[in-house]
Amino acid sequence: MAQEPRIDVETRANSVKGSLTEEQVERVADALGQQGVWFAAPRPGAVNAPRPDRIWDLVGDQPHEGRTATGRAAVYLAQGHAALTRPLIFADGFDYGPSDLDALWSRFNSGVPGFLDQLRTMGIDVILLGFDERQTYIQANAAVAATCVRRAIQERRGDLPLVVGGVSLGGMITRYALARLESEGVDHQTDKYFSYDTPHLGAWIPLVLQQLAYLHESLLPQLGGPGQAELIRSPAAQQLLWGWVESEDYSGPVTTASRLRTDFLDDLRRVGWFPMRPYKLGLANGAGDGVGPDLPPGTPVFDLHHDPLQLTARIQPNLGELQNVGTIRFGAPVWSSATSRVPAFDGAPGGTLDFWGSVADEIGLPIQERFRRSCFVPAISAIALARDPLRWQDDLYKDLRDLRKDETFLDVFCCDTGNSAHGGVSQVLVDWLLEQLAGW
Repeated sequence: MAQEPRIDVETRANSVKGSLTEEQVERVADALGQQGVWFAAPRPGAVNAPRPDRIWDLVGDQPHEGRTATGRAAVYLAQGHAALTRPLIFADGFDYGPSDLDALWSRFNSGVPGFLDQLRTMGIDVILLGFDERQTYIQANAAVAATCVRRAIQERRGDLPLVVGGVSLGGMITRYALARLESEGVDHQTDKYFSYDTPHLGAWIPLVLQQLAYLHESLLPQLGGPGQAELIRSPAAQQLLWGWVESEDYSGPVTTASRLRTDFLDDLRRVGWFPMRPYKLGLANGAGDGVGPDLPPGTPVFDLHHDPLQLTARIQPNLGELQNVGTIRFGAPVWSSATSRVPAFDGAPGGTLDFWGSVADEIGLPIQERFRRSCFVPAISAIALARDPLRWQDDLYKDLRDLRKDETFLDVFCCDTGNSAHGGVSQVLVDWLLEQLAGW
């Protein structure tokens, strides 16, 4: 049996902090800046969203791990509709804190002019679904999605079926919700399911940046607020990330580092893996030709010299044994991190996020433009390639243009023409989705 991908950290002492003098702690903390929760999306500026026709306050229909999640939905009726008639539920995705439904509207109704308005012109009632804790357990927010489905059925006039899906983790939340309802014998009356750059097989945040978030937090704890690693340690992050570490000092497997991920995948299988009734549509911000961003494996992105401190962080190397991803030196190394058998995720074709760029901006480091954005949701994950989510690294750069139908868990999918921003609205993807919904 092949050995599992892993990470190994070496320090001079039992912890990074124990490896450093008080002055060195201050230097590292100063070099890493004062950024809040790492990898959370910045707060949007002014947004342009119409007033919804209805607001639903929602409570999950069952608890998970003792937590009952809550959320809300904004209902925008189609042109000429006085009541809910053809409901399309669009769930928000992964981030820290509560959903901003006005921002979600603005995001998906701009870029490609009037995407949501086009839906309403087609006679489709748009229901934007948000969550009060986007970072909590997928199953808990899926219970909020199940409540939203029931509410839409209850308030709908007539018997036209629903369309249900979401962007990013919202597609996974609604996937689980529909599958769970089916497993319980509940008629969710959903004819089509869609996922928009959803991490069906998993998502990726560079392991070395995860470690630096933990490191910053341990060296300079936040007072009265969330730490830099708060999003990384959240239940949702543990459930969706292909590679996850629990601290800056962690050494061990990265694929199965969290019990929450393996338990969630087991739970997903228990409820049926995917819902069976709906026709399943998938959209990927990644390119389908197998070509990813120009991020050569193992290339240093950060090479900070803050005399006598040197901090280096590298693009994820491709496989190999004990491949260095990061080092902190004060003359001699005091912390060094290396991965084994971890593939080159950063440069894989997929929906991208500015992980490296946002950290560089906060630290005040120059960064080459091509290094700012790296893969978050690989294209093979967004199109639900028929693979075990724990064993899929060999296919990261697979050409998906002539994929056999039995090679995906979806019924049909569309990739972008290039590797665009995760959850970004592109003409290719929007036109394809509108065409898929035109006959509904």
